[in-house]
Amino acid sequence: MRMKSLIAMAAMAWSAACGAQSYPSRPITFVVPGPPGGATDTVARALAEDMGKRLGQTIIVDNKPGGAGVIAVQAITRAAPDGYTILLTHSSPLINTPHLYRNVPYDVRRDLAFVTELCVAKIVLAVNRDVPAKNVQQFLDWAAKNKGKVSYGSYGVGTFPHLVGAHLNQVRGLDMAHVAYKGEAPMAQDMIAGNIAWAIGSMSTLGPHIKSGRLTALAVMGDKRIKELPEVPTMAEAGLKEQELRSPAWLGLFARSGTPAAVLSRLEAEARASVQSPTMRARLEALAMDPVGNSPAEFRREFDATEPVVAQMIKASGATAE
Repeated sequence: MRMKSLIAMAAMAWSAACGAQSYPSRPITFVVPGPPGGATDTVARALAEDMGKRLGQTIIVDNKPGGAGVIAVQAITRAAPDGYTILLTHSSPLINTPHLYRNVPYDVRRDLAFVTELCVAKIVLAVNRDVPAKNVQQFLDWAAKNKGKVSYGSYGVGTFPHLVGAHLNQVRGLDMAHVAYKGEAPMAQDMIAGNIAWAIGSMSTLGPHIKSGRLTALAVMGDKRIKELPEVPTMAEAGLKEQELRSPAWLGLFARSGTPAAVLSRLEAEARASVQSPTMRARLEALAMDPVGNSPAEFRREFDATEPVVAQMIKASGATAE
C-alpha cells in the first residue's frame, strides 16, 4: 500500500514537472478586479499584449468587478494551481478588503503566490486654491486653527485617502470631516469647486488640475519625488515620517498558491522584463505610474510591512463595509 502511494506521488510530481517545462501550452487569463477602461484594466491589457508575445501565448483579460475585489480574488483561489489563471490587482482587495468586510473567503498569505509588483501609482496630497498653504506644515497649522471646519475627500470608506485623514485627525486632533465619493474624478471636481479643502489622489487625475493651478500639490505620498512635480517634497521630507502616510498604491501579479515553482519563475521573469521594456515604461508613464518589477520575496516583504499598518489604521478609524 505504501509502495503504491509513493508511486502515485512520484507520478504526480513527474506530471507537474512536465507541465511546467511545457508552460504555457494554452492561453492564460489575467483576472482584474475592475471594469474595462479603468487604470488597472489598462495596465492589464498592455501587459497581456507584451507578455503574451514573450510567452508565445495569448493572454486574455477577464474583468470581474464588484464585491470590493473578492469576486476576482476568488476566481484565482478556486482555479487550478497551474499558472493559467492569474490575478492582476491593485492593493485594496488584498490589504484593505479583508479588514473592512466580515468573513472574506481568502487568506492572501495562504492562498496566493506572489509573482511581482508591476508598478506604483504616483499619489499626491493636494489642496484647493482657497487653502492658504504652500507646504504641509502650513496646511496642518491652518487645519488646527480651523478645527471642525475642514473637510477632505476620498474615493470610498476605508481607502487610503480616507485612512490618512482619519490618522491625521487622531494624532493631531484636527477633527476634519470625511466626504466619500464614487471615484477620484468627482472628488477632484468638488475640491476645485471649494466644497472640500483637500484630498489625496493619483497624478493621473489630479495632475492636470495641479498643472493648471486650480489645485496645489503639497506632498508626494511615496518614497521619492516624482519628475512631474520635482519641487514637491515627499511626506517624509515634509517632516511626516510615519509609516501610515506611505501609500500602498501598487499593481501586482499573483498566482494560486501551489503553482509549480518553474511556472512561477517563468511568469516572474517575463513580467519583470515586460514592465522594464521601453514600450511598457512609456505606457505606464502615460498613466502616471512608475515600473517596479521586483522579486516575489521583495514583493512579499513589502506586503508584510504594509498590511498590518493598514489593518491598524482601519481598526483605529472604525471603518467598516457591508
